[in-house]
Amino acid sequence: MTRLMGLASAMALVLASGLAAPVAAQDKTVEWKYSHWVPATHPLHGILQGWSKSIDEASKGTIKISVFPAQQLGKAPDHYDMVQKGIADVAYVSTGYQAGRMLVTGAAQLPFMMSNAEGGSKAFDEWYRPYAAKDLPGVKLCYLYTHDVATLHSKKEIRSPEQIKGMKIRPAHATMANWMTSLGATTVQVSAPESREALERGVADAITFPWGSLLGFKIDGITKFHIDAPMYVATFATIINSDKYNALSGDQKKVIDAHCTTEWAGKTARDWVKWEDEGRQKMKAAGWGHTVVT
Repeated sequence: MTRLMGLASAMALVLASGLAAPVAAQDKTVEWKYSHWVPATHPLHGILQGWSKSIDEASKGTIKISVFPAQQLGKAPDHYDMVQKGIADVAYVSTGYQAGRMLVTGAAQLPFMMSNAEGGSKAFDEWYRPYAAKDLPGVKLCYLYTHDVATLHSKKEIRSPEQIKGMKIRPAHATMANWMTSLGATTVQVSAPESREALERGVADAITFPWGSLLGFKIDGITKFHIDAPMYVATFATIINSDKYNALSGDQKKVIDAHCTTEWAGKTARDWVKWEDEGRQKMKAAGWGHTVVT
């Protein structure tokens, strides 16, 4: 009897220890800062918030990302350095603002290269990834995309390339600057948030820009003439601080990787395009006081 009781006690201890086996510890919660430079009223801000929320949900709340718009953490051209230095953990970067960096992305910026931002962004992202390690030193690439096909907007009417000679034009990036220079213009190098002031002060006569963003940056009140042609796109990248990514757990990295895909590149561009095209339709509508040249 004593022996049976001892055996029962031993079995009870084994069962108890099994029931008390520790559950795998939950991942440590991390908080990241996502910096970008367009205003909070711009649709991209909402798109980036949606991306961050999706990560929060997929990580069961262990990766929380706060989005800071409108250059709150730093100037638009500085965002690459900000991610490298850890001022921001994630950033939306205009690849054309990075002098001497991300040079391979310039292929997608050539005139008339793309006619559709969603499909173009997916193709661009997929094509570029093999070059990312060398072309984006010191950061982790999440994904790349473009804005909607854009054009030239000016303070005076332009109906032929010859009229561009002698004009002062704010280009979207170095590729556009080279094109405008080849047509006889001089270029004014300022970021998108600074463009309105340059046009108002007469420092620039025209700007290469997407349609809806004219309204977002309140440039539509200055540039009343527009060329209705898919002239170019600007290219962008979502980049992540490498140390912050490497410090994540394996499961957390899987969540980030699932949000750094060609599919997300296409989705970001698709959701942005709708707003840009609405701007184009507004400019063409009667009563807006704008001249759109086909």
